[in-house]
Amino acid sequence: MYTETKKTYVISCIALRNKTIMKTPVAFIIFNRPDTTKRVFEAIRQAKPPKLLVIADGPRSDRPGEAEKCAAARAVIDCVDWDCEVLTNYSDVNLGCKIRVSSGLDWVFSEVEEAIILEDDCLPHPSFFPFCEEMLNYYRNDTRIMAVCGGNFQFGHNRNNYSYYFSRYVHVWGWASWRRAWQNYDVDIKLWKEVSDCDLLPSILEDTKTLKYWNKTFQNTYDGLIDTWDHQLTFTFWSQNGLTILPNSNLVSNIGFREDATHTKGNSEVANIPTEAIDFPLKHPPFMMRNIQADKYTEKIQFSATLLNRVKRKLISIFKLISLINN
Repeated sequence: MYTETKKTYVISCIALRNKTIMKTPVAFIIFNRPDTTKRVFEAIRQAKPPKLLVIADGPRSDRPGEAEKCAAARAVIDCVDWDCEVLTNYSDVNLGCKIRVSSGLDWVFSEVEEAIILEDDCLPHPSFFPFCEEMLNYYRNDTRIMAVCGGNFQFGHNRNNYSYYFSRYVHVWGWASWRRAWQNYDVDIKLWKEVSDCDLLPSILEDTKTLKYWNKTFQNTYDGLIDTWDHQLTFTFWSQNGLTILPNSNLVSNIGFREDATHTKGNSEVANIPTEAIDFPLKHPPFMMRNIQADKYTEKIQFSATLLNRVKRKLISIFKLISLINN
């Protein structure tokens, strides 16, 4: 089913300007969109990671022309022109989002201890890479931290005076993690039944609307009604009482909101958010406490469907448009 081929701690502001050699492997998840794949690949090419691990799903048999698109996306990887070890994990058949991404990341973390992970529609700012690399080093042995993310969906709300804050949410449009965290991942979330039967979710979710959203989401995921892999990651981190790191600058823009997307179809307030540089040297918080205010904002914006929040989403879309114009 798979074919595998092998082709051959702190980042300071000065080091970033001098383009210090990157040491962290990058995992790149691609499928059938060669145009967005090229754009994200170019960002990776500028960062020049020493190892690139590429995950690709196979074409769907009922989609005319998809085999050619998948082949064109894979051909982008042939353009590696820096000193880099390239490993590929390509499926000959279509496995779907849930199985392909989860099995691909199983493979990634069997090969490397830690990695920066990008999908083919997640376009990073250049400072995303040194930010992730420094965080991976800084928190490598701190099991309270499960992931480092590049996305910031606070829309101008700066949550502290440091470079990042701690959250319960994992934004997978550009993120990084360690084998030690991924080893807890279960694509079938078998623990959900016990968590649900014991009514444990209210212990971490205070808001009733958010609780209802995630109860339904986890149950549908457990029942196999959703072809995805990231809800399982959220459940994994919560079941281990883990925290994530979110930057106070948005470092990744999702450029894939269009009709040929798997999940990101139509208009969204989180589509094409402008990116901006994060300043170095990083300012590390002297504490490790979840930013409840930031998480509540995320919950209200993303995990609630009230009329008020639909209005808020519209206002956010306007804010984002103004930011694009100003930039």
